[in-house]
Amino acid sequence: MRNYQNCLLDPEQVVMAIIDEQPQMFFGVESDSRACIENNVVALAKAAQVFNVPCILSTVEASGFSGWMYSRLQNVYPGINPLDRTMINAWEDANFKAAVEGTGRKKLILAGLWTEACVTFPALCALSDGYEVYVVTDASGGASKAAHHMAILRMVQFGVIPLTWQQTMLEFQRDWNNKDTYDAVMGIIKEHSGAYGLGVEYAQSMLPQG
Repeated sequence: MRNYQNCLLDPEQVVMAIIDEQPQMFFGVESDSRACIENNVVALAKAAQVFNVPCILSTVEASGFSGWMYSRLQNVYPGINPLDRTMINAWEDANFKAAVEGTGRKKLILAGLWTEACVTFPALCALSDGYEVYVVTDASGGASKAAHHMAILRMVQFGVIPLTWQQTMLEFQRDWNNKDTYDAVMGIIKEHSGAYGLGVEYAQSMLPQG
């Protein structure tokens, strides 16, 4: 049997960073529904929490321009204060970079606003510094569809690996027999996976009780 450990994500090997999920940044997003992006990034954060993946939250100019990280996301990690920056590129912020390095993990998952700047810049810089970088595209948003898509294309050309939030969570879960995380994963699916989540809830309601 082949060993897929090197090509599939192991939650014990990755660190996640969620960048600039703030009101002012959201006002400029036009690449997708803002509600959809918010749903997806909150689901991604919950998945990281379930699998004990270190999650770094970061904001830019929170008190001076962009506003605080919105509460629906912050409430997933009430004990984590976002690292606020002035740098557009989080990788150039000493505190952010130190937080990533401090985990000792070399696989970095990124999501945030905007894709073409605050996600692309640290993704390419971390890649250059020897990290294996993943970007959760449906939990990120850009100022236009073109900006979002071209940013993803640029990152992929350099070696960044694109993911979606649900793909990330299922890759962490890997086996439905992993009962320690099964109920929590199904809870996230029911709350955040739209029609599929409703289908899961319906199926569970039809099962014999007791």
